[in-house]
Amino acid sequence: MSLILLDRDGVINCHKAGGVRRAEDWQPLPGSVGAMADLSRAGYQLVVVTNQPGLARGDFQLEDLEAIHAELRARVEDAGGEVAAIFYCPHGPDDGCRCRKPATGMLDAVEAEFDTSLHDCYLVGDRVQDLQAAVAKGCRAVLVRTGRGEETLEALTRAPEDCLAATMVFDSLAGFSDFLLRTRGASD
Repeated sequence: MSLILLDRDGVINCHKAGGVRRAEDWQPLPGSVGAMADLSRAGYQLVVVTNQPGLARGDFQLEDLEAIHAELRARVEDAGGEVAAIFYCPHGPDDGCRCRKPATGMLDAVEAEFDTSLHDCYLVGDRVQDLQAAVAKGCRAVLVRTGRGEETLEALTRAPEDCLAATMVFDSLAGFSDFLLRTRGASD
């Protein structure tokens, strides 16, 4: 089973200050939905892993989050793919939970749900927390330049962390998908 873990805001959809609060506000990044559908059709199981502190702040309700995720799933399904699962952390940064990235509790839950190890799975994100969670769990860290990816790359270049050395960098989720599908085909 080949899982690919995807952060949501800034990787799949446009990042908005204060977060995406309603399904109507959810706008996919160019090429992201097609990339997800391509990966899904190639046999990868796509799992979204996203911090959603807006729930803790009361910016939106669980029903709003579920509607956003229904929209995401519908768009990927319309493109011929499937999202295997969506995991989210509902806590704020000061809540001290185990599930908020860079902690690995959410990734532990994915392992339990799919009865597999995430070691060597790809985790695609746009923030340092995504990369730190990937490295801590033994995943292959992928940084996209969309969302906050460009500022993350600049920050890591100025003050490198261990996570940058092992990180693959792509312009977008579509760029990562193209690379993975091309290299997978070459190795078959």
